[in-house]
Amino acid sequence: MTYSTIVGTGSYLPPKCVTNTMLAQDMAQRGLETSDEWIVTRTGIHQRHLADAGVTSSELGFLAAEKALADAGIAAADLDLIIVATSTPDFIFPSTACLIQARLGNKGGAAFDVQAVCSGFVYALTTADSFIRAGNARNALVIGTEVFSRILDWNDRGTCVLFGDGAGAMVLQASDEPGILASQLNADGSLHTILNTAGRIENGQVTGDPFLRMDGQSVFKQAVTVLDKSARQVCEKAGVQLSDLDWMVPHQANIRIIDFLGRKLGISSEKVVATVGEHANTSAASVPLAFDVARRDGRIKKGQLVLMQGVGGGFTWGSVLARI
Repeated sequence: MTYSTIVGTGSYLPPKCVTNTMLAQDMAQRGLETSDEWIVTRTGIHQRHLADAGVTSSELGFLAAEKALADAGIAAADLDLIIVATSTPDFIFPSTACLIQARLGNKGGAAFDVQAVCSGFVYALTTADSFIRAGNARNALVIGTEVFSRILDWNDRGTCVLFGDGAGAMVLQASDEPGILASQLNADGSLHTILNTAGRIENGQVTGDPFLRMDGQSVFKQAVTVLDKSARQVCEKAGVQLSDLDWMVPHQANIRIIDFLGRKLGISSEKVVATVGEHANTSAASVPLAFDVARRDGRIKKGQLVLMQGVGGGFTWGSVLARI
C-alpha cells in the first residue's frame, strides 16, 4: 500500500516586522485608539510581518517552496503535483500554483489552487495525500501563502490587528511506510457571513465590500466547537488516542482559541505549537509556518505523532494526523 510522508518543510516571512506599538502609533495618526496591551490581552499577538507594496503571494510561496525542496533534497523538476492554498491570489487566473511552478522551473506536473481560507492548508495537504495514495503523484509540493494585509480595513481595529503575511510549504513523497495517517475535512456554508471578504471584480469595478469582515464571538464559538470534534474524529479514524499525540499544530488565529481548545482536548500547553504571538494570523500559511518553526528548532522530531488543524471562512475546518 502507498502512503504519503512529509519529507521536507520550509517557510518565509516578509522582512518588515510591525510590532503592536508601531501599529498603535500608526493608527493613532488616523484617530484610532489601540495599544500593545489591548491587542496582547485579547489575542496573544505581539507582532506581525507585512509584505512590501508589490510583493505577491506567489513570491512568498516560491521562497518557502525553495526552502522546503532543499530540505527534502528533491529537485523542482521531479515534482508531479503543486497545490497552493491561498485566499489572496496574485490574479483571478492563472492560479498562484502555476505562477510558482513557472518560477521553480517545473513543467508538466499538475498545479492548482485550493481556496478554503484559514483551513486551506489542511485541505490542500489532504488533497495531495489523496493524489499520492491513488498513485497519481509521487512527489507533491503543498504551499500555504497569503498577503492578507491587502484585504484588511486598516480603520477596523477589530480585524486589522489580527493578521499578517507569510508562507509555509511541505513536500510529500510516496512511501511504503505510513506518514499521513488520517484526515477529516468539513464545512458549513450556512455560516459564511461570520467571516468573509465579499467584494469581487465586475465589469472592471470592485463590487461589494473588498475588506475582511468578521464576527469575532461567533468565530470563536464555532472554532473551538468544530476543532474539538474534528480532532477526536481524526484520531478515531487513525486508531490513536489524544494522549498519544506528541504535538498539536493548530491554526494560529488567537491564543485564546488555542488555549481553550487545548484544555478541551486535554492536551497540555507544552505539546501545543503556538506562533501566533510572532506571526499573527497568516491564514492558510499559519499551520505550515508553525510546523516549520517547531521542526527546525528541534521540537518536532522524526517518528512523532502530530495533529494539524485549520479553521476559517466558509465556514471550513479540518484536521490532518501525521507520523513524521
